[in-house]
Amino acid sequence: MKIYTKTGDKGSTGLIGGARVGKDHIVIECVGALDELNSSIGLVCTLSSGLPMDFLLERVQSLVFEVGSEIASPEEHVRSQLAALGTIVGDLERSMDIQVSMLPELRNFVLPGGTELAGRLHFARCMARSAERRIVLYSKQTPVRPELLAFLNRLSDWLFVAARTANHEAGMPEPVWMKETEES
Repeated sequence: MKIYTKTGDKGSTGLIGGARVGKDHIVIECVGALDELNSSIGLVCTLSSGLPMDFLLERVQSLVFEVGSEIASPEEHVRSQLAALGTIVGDLERSMDIQVSMLPELRNFVLPGGTELAGRLHFARCMARSAERRIVLYSKQTPVRPELLAFLNRLSDWLFVAARTANHEAGMPEPVWMKETEES
């Protein structure tokens, strides 16, 4: 099987079901943002080996891919590509509750950074928010299951908490925002 088809050389791409749209179409923006999120989670996985979050990360990666497949199924096409989200939102919430119970109380805004793993988790969080924003925009013209938006919203929260946990477990103080003061 060849990877290149040359069918996109003029700026269009195929959706599930065969319809073609421009590569600048909002649905492709959504799928692209989900791919960026998935790639950033893949980078996280290269550093997280052996940590308790590994199982959820692998599961989340597959689900992000499934969400992309669902979004790439045009409304008029039978959405046989529904993401099997099942219990993931609740699982992310339970994981956050456990992690937060072991973390120091937040007293400042946390800046992205600390350990490399925490930095990558923060980056993945930003990618989750970006994908969420694009899908919210897309949902204004095409129906999107509310579960997709809930998953992405909770995932970005979970990635934030996981970044805090990564720093905490490494003994790395969290970078916190401090208001700059003007010097006289």
